[in-house]
Amino acid sequence: MTRDPSSVAAQDRSSAADLCLQARQLSKHFDTPAGSVPVLQQVDLEARSGDALAITGPSGSGKSTLLHLLGTLDQPSSGSLLFDDLDPFELPEQELARFRNAVVGFVFQDHHLLPQYSLLENVLLPTLAFPRDVEGDAEARARQLLERVGLSHRLDHRPSQLSGGERQRTAIARALIRSPRVLLCDEPTGNLDEDTADAVANLLFELHEQENTLLMVITHSPELAARFPRRLALVGGRLEETAVDGARGDSDG
Repeated sequence: MTRDPSSVAAQDRSSAADLCLQARQLSKHFDTPAGSVPVLQQVDLEARSGDALAITGPSGSGKSTLLHLLGTLDQPSSGSLLFDDLDPFELPEQELARFRNAVVGFVFQDHHLLPQYSLLENVLLPTLAFPRDVEGDAEARARQLLERVGLSHRLDHRPSQLSGGERQRTAIARALIRSPRVLLCDEPTGNLDEDTADAVANLLFELHEQENTLLMVITHSPELAARFPRRLALVGGRLEETAVDGARGDSDG
């Protein structure tokens, strides 16, 4: 029997360490006029809140596809995905969107900020989808997050008035506004220069520790990947663990 999605989403932060994400035999193929094209083949993965994982692999290996499946943005062709004992793909579409909004935060290579809105408004956007589910003062939380990412003096600025690093820091604050238990990042430093990339990576690790998220980052950067205690590689549609150690990301890189 699966759990009600609201019980997973509303579980308090003190018990968030109990969250377990399990992917079992996840496969994904795309149908084309020339036939079925396999992208992921029987991927197994287990991770918990507090874990930090980097996934590497060549371009076209399916890294973004895997992240979309784990974030419930797309459905697998076969296999299963569980958050604790909840299968999100068994939920009706509206409840799946509600679950994703509360439980999963996303940071992409492109910040995807809306140019017509201020930083504060951009960070608040995820709270507008299901406002009745939002606990506490959302604006106060947004202001606090923007302060934590060093942008409290930029609340009323538009994205066009920011540097690339500032826009990405805003995107991180937006991803955390609902206190998600899983933070998925797709090349979060890919468009940044080396110094800015280091600063954004440091921020991700710092907030990961403070928020006790399950942090998963897809990256082409061997330097960024090396900072993660768990490192996996996706090659030929299959996921393999390449390193596990006790280190945490730190400012030394």
